[in-house]
This record gives sequence, structure tokens and C-alpha cells, in this order.
Amino acid sequence: MSFSKISDGLLACIAGDAELAALFSAEADIEAMLQFEIALAQSQAVHGVIPVEAASAIEAGLRGFALPSAKLEAGVRRDGLAVPGMVALIRGMLDDKTAGYFHFGTTSQDAIDTSLMLRLKRVAGIFVERLTALKEKLERLRRDHGHKPLMARTRMQAALPITAGHRIDQWRIPLGVHAARLDAMQQAGFPVQLGGPTGTLDKLGDKGGAVRRSLAETLGLSDPGRCWHTDRMFLADWANLLSMVTGSLGKLGQDVALMSQTGVAEVTISGGGTSSAMPHKANPVNAELLVTLARFNAILSPALHHALIHEQERSGAAWTLEWMVFPQICITAGAATLHADKLLDQIDFAS
Repeated sequence: MSFSKISDGLLACIAGDAELAALFSAEADIEAMLQFEIALAQSQAVHGVIPVEAASAIEAGLRGFALPSAKLEAGVRRDGLAVPGMVALIRGMLDDKTAGYFHFGTTSQDAIDTSLMLRLKRVAGIFVERLTALKEKLERLRRDHGHKPLMARTRMQAALPITAGHRIDQWRIPLGVHAARLDAMQQAGFPVQLGGPTGTLDKLGDKGGAVRRSLAETLGLSDPGRCWHTDRMFLADWANLLSMVTGSLGKLGQDVALMSQTGVAEVTISGGGTSSAMPHKANPVNAELLVTLARFNAILSPALHHALIHEQERSGAAWTLEWMVFPQICITAGAATLHADKLLDQIDFAS
């Protein structure tokens, strides 16, 4: 799963997130899949499924091994995914005795899903760090400006006087809720995937559960106690949470854009965007982008609900949709945190 369209082109600097896009690159995906294969061989050797010598040879062969992207792309065009071509290339590189033990008892989806979990674990850490930083900035903004008078508006009309602190709390508190949920999901762990061709681990016999537990421990993931090939609720939950993060940041952006309007001027925004035709303007670009990114993720997140529908023991259609959409949701949410960080440095409440 390495598709991240908005990391390319002119819009990348406003709709993308280079740090997160790197975790959804083909290189990061392949690196994590190789990590899975090494850990799988080690775990199988521990439980006597394959010889220790074979596991050592697999590890030695894969450490620092660079997969030729052109050959992998040909495999993707043929197979619809990279793993069969990757496995064939690696088996061709290993000696005949070792090659038969490589990728033993597993399947493409095990490698793909575990690769995603390894990278999503790092993605989660980035979001917790960024949301914590945003909360701290909002707390400072409240300390500095929370006492200032502000007009509440309901249905876009003036209502009753409030303080700036009240509105800042409406931006701050939801971010704390999201950060707590992210932290809880981190604590619950990121599940390793190991089910074999049909999710039954039949080639591993009665050692399947033990191998899965060892694999999870080796990779720093959790053992779900089962195969989740067709149960995509974990990823749908993540998509929902990240859509809510961007939605909360979109509310912040929408409020700031309205508060900075000419004639309202409840806040000023330093370093606003310029106009090609009206040099007097300072457009609230970062605020506007928060609204756009929130709406974009609101459009994308339902696609993960469509991807919940996996027919029988594996779906070739649903997982491709998931690969196309899930990275973009993560990158969009990441971009929103970056723009929110900039915006909070730009705004100043009127006295």
C-alpha cells in the first residue's frame, strides 16, 4: 500500500505532507515487507517450521537487498500487486535449498497488511506529537487572548457577547479528544497479519498461533489472535478518526477565516496570501486550506466503508480501493496539522 497521489505536483506543498508521504512511498512499503519476511523466517525457525540455517540465509540475503523497481512494476501490472513478483525475484536470488523456505506458509496480504501496520505505527506517533503541539499552542493563545471580548454568532448572525477563550476552547478541546483516542489506539497495538493463503495457516499446522505470536513480538506489533484478511474495521476506524481530526481543524480554519473578514476584523492574520489583481489583499490561505482538507477527507473516508466489503476469503477489488484511499486520508490529515500549526502562529485577536 504505497499510493499517495497528492504527494506529487504543484499542490504537494499545500495538500501534501512530505514526512507522511515518505512512509507511504514504494520504498518504505518494500522495506517493511522485507522486514516482515525476515521476521517471519526467524519466527518459523524458533518453532521448528523451517531450519535455523534457512532463516539465517534469508536474513543475510535480504539485509540491504535492493529490489529493481522496473521488474516490480511489471509484476504489479500483471498480478495487481507487488508481492508475487517480489517473492519470485528474491527466490531467484537465494540458493535452491533456501528458496523453498522463503515466504513459507504465508501469502501476499500478510506481507502487505503487516507492512502497513509497521508504517502506521510510525504515522500514529507523528499525529500524537503534532496534536499535542497544537493543543499547547491553543493553550498559549487562550492564556494570551482568552480574556478579550468577542461576539458569539449563531447561524452566522450576531448573538451574545462571549470571550475569545470560549471560542478557543471549541478549537482546543476536540483536539485533546482526538489525541487521547490516538494514544488509546497506540496502546491497544497495531495487529500483525498472518493467515496464509486462505486465513487458516494450514501449512504451519499446530504451530501457526505460536509463529504469529513470535512474529508480532519480533516486529513490535500486537497479536490479534486471528487472521483479519477480510475484517478491515481497524483501518476504517483509523480513517474515521483522521477525518474527524481534519474536521476539527476545518472548524478552526472556517472560524478564523470568518473572524478575519473585512468589516469583522476580530482577528488579524499576518503573512496572508497575495492576489495577482488586488495587491491590498491578504488572503487567509492556511485557514482556507484547513476547510478544504477537512472536506476532502470527509469525501474520502466513506470509501473505506466500501472497502469493508471483502467477498469470501479475499477481495482483489476492495483491497485496491483501500490502497488508493487510505494513504491519502493520512497525508491529508497530516497536511491539515501542518497548516493549523502555521495558522496559530499567524493569528492575533483584536483588543
